[in-house]
Amino acid sequence: MLITIAHVLGTEELKEIRTTLAGMRFEDGRHTAGWSARLVKDNEQARPGPSLCLLQERVAQAIRSHEVFELAVRPRALTPLLFSRYDVGQQYGSHVDNPLMEGVRTDVSFTLFLADPESYDGGELVIETSAGEDEVKLPAGCLVAYPSTTLHRVAPVTRGERLVAVGWAQSYVRDPGRREILFDLETAKRRLFDAQGKTAEFDLIAKSAANLLRMWAE
Repeated sequence: MLITIAHVLGTEELKEIRTTLAGMRFEDGRHTAGWSARLVKDNEQARPGPSLCLLQERVAQAIRSHEVFELAVRPRALTPLLFSRYDVGQQYGSHVDNPLMEGVRTDVSFTLFLADPESYDGGELVIETSAGEDEVKLPAGCLVAYPSTTLHRVAPVTRGERLVAVGWAQSYVRDPGRREILFDLETAKRRLFDAQGKTAEFDLIAKSAANLLRMWAE
């Protein structure tokens, strides 16, 4: 399931984060790529250090506290976030993410956009699916999450600077199809409650959703 989530970061938070990143040193992004991905990865990432650790914790907290992210991803653990920037001409060719990062199995990949889309051209996240390619370029503060099993790439930036935070989650529910079923059931349950209150039908859906999570969770 590919899902976009709005308003993970607010306007003031984005300003502070961009200011912090502007004062940090960046290095070649190939340092964190697998041996084959290094051949197609051309970007820069914020260098490790105390400032980066604080920023990672702050943004990860904002992501994990967003209700839609919790329901769609069911995160058990997150990898430390990477803060990446792409200048004109930089891109990231087609690749699949490493299955294990920092001791975490990568079930869900996510990108949190930090730059306003009007400030740069190109830089779309292109995710390959059985139905074709999905191009994603979201407003600053919005996030896209998708299965880590997919091939994807970042299109070349032709103007401005693309700035993002990227991370991976190990989910309590490994299978993406099962995560989608649980998300749909939770959505239906809440809509039914809003429309009719706590009815017998609501209780049955709530029971089924809870028992499926109990059955599938790892």
